[in-house]
Formats: sequence, C-alpha cells, structure tokens
Amino acid sequence: MDGADLAFAGIARQAQLIRDGELSSRELVELYLRRIEEIGPRLNPFTEVLAERALGEAEEADRGGEGLLRGVPIAVKDVEDVAGTVTAFGTGAFDRVASADGELVRRLRAAGAVIIAKTTLPELAIFGFTETERWGITRNPWDSERSPGGSSGGSAAAVAAGLVSAATASDGAGSIRIPAAFCGLFGLKPQRGRLPFSPSDHWWGLSVHGCLTRTVADTALFLDATVNRDRGHATPPAPERPYGEAAASPPGKLRIAFSAKPARAILPPIVTDEVKRGLAETEELLRGLGHRVERADPSFGLAGSNFVPRFLRGIRDDVARVPHGERLEARTHGVARIGALYAPALVRRARRAAERDAQRINRLFDDHDVLVTPTVGELPIEVGRWQGAGGLRTVLGMSRTYCFTPIWNHTGQPAAAVPVGFSDSGLPRSVTLVGRPGDEATLLSLAAQIEVERPWADRRPPIG
Repeated sequence: MDGADLAFAGIARQAQLIRDGELSSRELVELYLRRIEEIGPRLNPFTEVLAERALGEAEEADRGGEGLLRGVPIAVKDVEDVAGTVTAFGTGAFDRVASADGELVRRLRAAGAVIIAKTTLPELAIFGFTETERWGITRNPWDSERSPGGSSGGSAAAVAAGLVSAATASDGAGSIRIPAAFCGLFGLKPQRGRLPFSPSDHWWGLSVHGCLTRTVADTALFLDATVNRDRGHATPPAPERPYGEAAASPPGKLRIAFSAKPARAILPPIVTDEVKRGLAETEELLRGLGHRVERADPSFGLAGSNFVPRFLRGIRDDVARVPHGERLEARTHGVARIGALYAPALVRRARRAAERDAQRINRLFDDHDVLVTPTVGELPIEVGRWQGAGGLRTVLGMSRTYCFTPIWNHTGQPAAAVPVGFSDSGLPRSVTLVGRPGDEATLLSLAAQIEVERPWADRRPPIG
C-alpha cells in the first residue's frame, strides 16, 4: 500500500493494520504530517497542527496499549478542548488555554487515538461556510474556488483531502451534514445525547457532536469508541449492538419514504435540478435493491419556525459569554442582535413545541423505516458568496440553501448525509437518511448498502 492509499485507507483499516503489526502509529503520523505540510496550505483546514505531541503519542501507542483506535490520528474541531491549546471557536475572541481535554477528546484518547490537529470553523460555529477574519478561508479539495461548507468545514476539507482519516464535528443546524455533502463524505448527526456535548444545553438543546469520515465503517468505529453508554439524564438507551456490527449487516427490506419538501421557515428554498437528480437516482437504486419506496412528505407544520428562536437566541447567548466580544466579526454581532429579539420565554415555548413537532413529524415512521431527503439545496457554493453581507442577509441566504438540515436538530433524531455520486463538473452530491429516534443502526446499515452499490470512497479529489 503506497502512501496515498494509506492516507485514504480510513480509520477502520488503519486501526487493523496497527493491531496486526503491519504499520506503526509513528509511520502513519509522519505520513499525515508530510501531507499536511504539502497540501494543507492550499486548503487551510487547521488552526493548529500538534506535530511534536502527535509524534510522542504515536510512539507511546507503538509501545503498547489498547483501544479501538490505538495509534490512529484524529483531528479535532476547534470547539472541543484539547489540553494545552486555546479553544478558539473560529475566532480570536478567546485566549484561555485548556487545562484538560474535553470529554469527547478524553474518550478518543482512552480509545487510543492520537490527536494530530485542530480544525477550522466559522465564528462560533454559526455559518454554513468556513471563512473568518482570524483564520482565513478554508477551501474545498474538490474545487478550491468552492466552500467545504460549515461549520465543520475544516474537518471535512482535511478528511476529503487525505490529511487525516477522521475528524470530530459538531452539528446544531447541519454542521456535520452540510460539509459532508459538499466534500463527498459520510456524515452522521447522531441522536441527541448519544455523544457528550458541553454545555449539554448548547443552542437550547440543538447541538450534538459527531465525526466526518470517508466511509460508513469509519463512522461506526468512531461511535463505538465514544458513545455514551450510561443511562443518565438526557442520554438515549445504549445501542443494542456495536455500530460496527450494524454497518456490516444487511438492512433487510425497508419501507423508505422520499421527500424533497423542506421545513420552510422564512424564504422559499433553493433546490436545483442536480440535487433533484441525485435524489431520483437514489430512489431508483433503492427500489432496485428491493426496498419498498414511495413519495411521502413529513407533516412539518410550524416546526421550522419553532427552530429559528432556538438557533438565533442560542447564538446571542454564545456572543454574550465571549470574553473578548470586541474581537468578533461585525456579521456575528449582527446575528446576535437578531437573536436578542427572541425573549427567553419565547424560546422556552419553542423548545416545548419541539416535542409536539417531533411527535407529528415522526408519524411518518409509523409506515416507514427511513426518510430520504436532499442534504442541501445546491452543490458546493462558491467561496465568498456572502462576503461583506450582514447578519440578516447571511442568515436568510443560508436558510434557502441549507433548508433540509435544521429540522432534525429541532427533533433531535439521527440523520446521515450519504454521498450519491458526482455532477458532470465533478462536484459531490448527497442525500440524507433520517431515522426514528435513537435508530442510528438502520441508517448505518442502509448507508453501507448504498456504499457497496455506489462506491464513493475510491474517488479522490484533485487536491489530495
């Protein structure tokens, strides 16, 4: 296996090679550090590369140890504390050095992972593109004039370009699934409470942690290494079997609903012909695999409007807690001013309405096992689309393109972005699989079946 093949092999394969003694962790870290030095400047996916620390951790892993991820390099989105580094949240408004790892990073280390770098994001994880005054523009390896999305844009660009095989991500309105769609990756937003998130009530309960990987098996392994397994408050029941086992098992014959209807909140959505083509081709594929497939729209009602106060007031609350608010971008302050229009009492009502919204929407699953929708309304957007735009214009613009993702943060259930081929111009396409509450297993199994029938991970971007 040559260097490029190894770089794109994925964490499941890399972990196996290290366990079998066919590869050392140090060799793998050195490979990624060389690629980061060569390719990284063209994409700008990292806020910090922890080269010396990663080499030391790799040597320790090579001396022994246990864990599902022993010796495997992982990048961390810069919203999670890594001891000895500043958690920047995409801005220059923080300067506190973390004294300890955040819980997700702690679990990764307990599983044997090597933390190699921290990845870029837009300020405070607000936007669906990764462009900041402090850290610059992060670019898409499939086309450097296009965005990798956001807010987990640095994580997506790094994984897609083979600079690391997995990276942590977070998702409060689509921030795992949008970058996955733009960068040709698999991106699962887990059930709310499945992975640790601090603070647990971030954005009034919308946000969750997850990861970005090239393959379904890699995400399953990441989850098996990090999921909550206790039954504490707000934690869903532990999975009945390992996620890796679910991803490796056929899904059986499923009842699958297809819908191109988003939960509208403000402006009419953008849904391009290329996006509709990807959805139609996926429908044809799944029907050919023997699944029962039909068109059926969820009953969204006012759920989209109930999401908006939680999102915007959550941003306002984040801005209020920033230690150096004067360093934030004008656009971030603009979004916060909109969020201040939503009084906490109104947001609490919107949050209570989420339970009723979820019950109504999830009636679809009385007759279906999975819902399939587009992930985004258009293919990867150009860099700088909203450059110079204020908070209101940016939020309204994003609401049209990213019209399919936020609703599933509102309901809290799992949703997975799955690659479904490429446009004629070579840009990734994606659909989203939505499952019943707590049912990541079915999504992993069905996504793995799609991956077998329409492999995507063997295709590599021109930058990479």
